[in-house]
Amino acid sequence: MREHGGNLDQAVQRFGGRMQDWIDLSTGINRQPYPIGEIEPHFWNALPSRSDLESLHEAARQAYATKAPILAMGGAQAAIQLLPRLAPCGRARVLAPTYNEYAAVLSAAGWHVAEVASLDALARADLAVAVNPDGRRYDKAELLALLPCVGRLVIDESFADATPELSLAAEAGRPGLLILRSFGKFYGLAGLRLGFVLGAEEDIAALSAMAGPWPVSGAAIAVGWRALRDRAWARATAARLEADCLRLDAAVKSQAWRLIGGTPLFRLYETGDGRAAQARLAGARIWSRIFEQRPGWLRLGLPGDESEWTRLAEVLSS
Repeated sequence: MREHGGNLDQAVQRFGGRMQDWIDLSTGINRQPYPIGEIEPHFWNALPSRSDLESLHEAARQAYATKAPILAMGGAQAAIQLLPRLAPCGRARVLAPTYNEYAAVLSAAGWHVAEVASLDALARADLAVAVNPDGRRYDKAELLALLPCVGRLVIDESFADATPELSLAAEAGRPGLLILRSFGKFYGLAGLRLGFVLGAEEDIAALSAMAGPWPVSGAAIAVGWRALRDRAWARATAARLEADCLRLDAAVKSQAWRLIGGTPLFRLYETGDGRAAQARLAGARIWSRIFEQRPGWLRLGLPGDESEWTRLAEVLSS
């Protein structure tokens, strides 16, 4: 498996303890998830209906402030897997460092992939990919300016729920522009496997045909519809995450770590020795993410309840 956060089983294998003993801060998943409540039996017992799926699509359009064609899928990853099939293989450019599945999936499908360090370097690609935000934030106008310069522009907004001002969802529907949204990260329900892709009618129709008649489960439809319509919860959660980012930055000051990026769901620090920092946190059963290609980096998600914040504070101050 490629390098990802969430590999808590490896933490247990290396450092001991039980899965339930650990606080997993290696991902950008909200640790105060949306309260899903009861799910009506028919969402478990019957095949998802077209009307239920359309209700979910409309809830997503409202939440993302767009009128564009949209398709629910089994997480943003499911859309990534289908991207190579939207056009003949050609030149792909991925703005890096970023989520490593893009380059891997495109390469495996026969695309010629290069990871680049600037928006300008995406120009002249047949398929260009940028994740916004992803440690860095990119100006919407600069992203849109790429559209005439590339064959297809993919903007992954998996971390954009708490920063809607960065979203290009309102521009989705333009030819050549695809927007990917994750549900599980902001709503803290990654196991539900739900995400969305927004784009021009032709692209969404092609992805829908590839995804098949039941792209998501009945449970995902029920929970997603309920959560996306709960805008009060979304506003309160975005405000809490903003405050918690400042709280985490303050908590690590004693370590002399340098903040080098982040989103409202994770912080990225230059520690000097990411592996040593990870091992120290693991001693308190707190799991973090390190990067093989950047040995000083450490990524921390935001703790959930006060007991998690207390445990993190104790290990940082010891």
